[in-house]
Amino acid sequence: MAQWQLTITSGLAFACCALLSGHMSLARLTNLLSGLMAAGTLAVGAPENQVVLNIEPSKENPRNSEGSFATLKSGRIIFYYTQFYGGAADNSPARIVCVHSDDAGRTWSAPRTVIENTSGENVMSVSLLRLKSGRLALFYLVKNSWLDCRPYVRISADEAQTWSEPKLVVAAPGYFVLNNDRVVQLSAGRLVVPVAFHRARNTDPASSKSFDARGLVLWYLSDDEGQTWTEAATWWAAPQHCSSGLQEPGVVELADGTLFSWARTALGAQYGFTSADRGKTWTAPAPTSLKSPCSPASIKRLPGSSDLLCIYNDHSGDFPFPKGRRTPLVAGISSDGGKTWPVRKVLEPDPDGWYCYTAIHFVDDAVLLGYCAGDKKVGGLNRLRIRRMGLEWLRTK
Repeated sequence: MAQWQLTITSGLAFACCALLSGHMSLARLTNLLSGLMAAGTLAVGAPENQVVLNIEPSKENPRNSEGSFATLKSGRIIFYYTQFYGGAADNSPARIVCVHSDDAGRTWSAPRTVIENTSGENVMSVSLLRLKSGRLALFYLVKNSWLDCRPYVRISADEAQTWSEPKLVVAAPGYFVLNNDRVVQLSAGRLVVPVAFHRARNTDPASSKSFDARGLVLWYLSDDEGQTWTEAATWWAAPQHCSSGLQEPGVVELADGTLFSWARTALGAQYGFTSADRGKTWTAPAPTSLKSPCSPASIKRLPGSSDLLCIYNDHSGDFPFPKGRRTPLVAGISSDGGKTWPVRKVLEPDPDGWYCYTAIHFVDDAVLLGYCAGDKKVGGLNRLRIRRMGLEWLRTK
């Protein structure tokens, strides 16, 4: 009950401050409070919506972030994530570690190292995927410098006991960002890897000034479960000037076989693309109804359904939000292929919070979310949180 009360209080406090400062009308406040107090919307301590693990930053590991789940044939759930040491910046040293759960995600083990850091800077940003062949695939970034960051894949035929040697996904040199929990295998078997390419502005690999933040979106495809890769025929830049370009893309296969892809932008919304030929070509980027800051969204299909689940920072104005910050964290459900999201629930309303890089994993009648849940005290990306929610609760308006 205390956790639920604290969450309610933070949301109310933010809304009231906005009213007093003149940034919100009384009518607007009334509507926002009605939404916040809707049955279950903020009940983060309820049995159907619980935080089951916080991995706090420490002196030895100042940042824990960007992970992905998989269920082993034994029923054990594994969660691989990036454990930083020697700093908390994106280019600080980091390795990939694993925690596991044997009770459907309710309790978790201590971490153990899976992939040691053999790069110039770090290994990070994990995607785990159960392949149609029954094997497991592990994707991650090897970051060597501001000029060299590319995704690799490893395969396991023994339920993550051992992994094959790493194989490059993108053979071309450059800085290619593959977010965590992003790789998908289509119903016909094709693997699709969405990446953002950031061009080099200078030649100094140690200088951040060599890195252009304005991303270009590309998709890499494999029809042999990661042995060989080809680049999609289409790539896109942002349709108008902005500081971000198109960053940190994702992709999901809709029920009719169409692919929907999206990318974060500094233009006030996620921008979307579609493909009708299994990822070979893509429509031009256009703003979606997902109003958000420059922060990644995560989308997956609900099991046995055509509905989509999206976890993102909702800046539509339907919930209190501080401009530019990655809060609140909201779960939305769409029944029209991502065009609209009429069912939405606030999972994390703290105006001082920083919620992003969400991994989504379905287990039984629940869903597990693994995401950064930092704040001004510990740093935005430094605390890793796992939340467990009932699917029926999520679907309820």
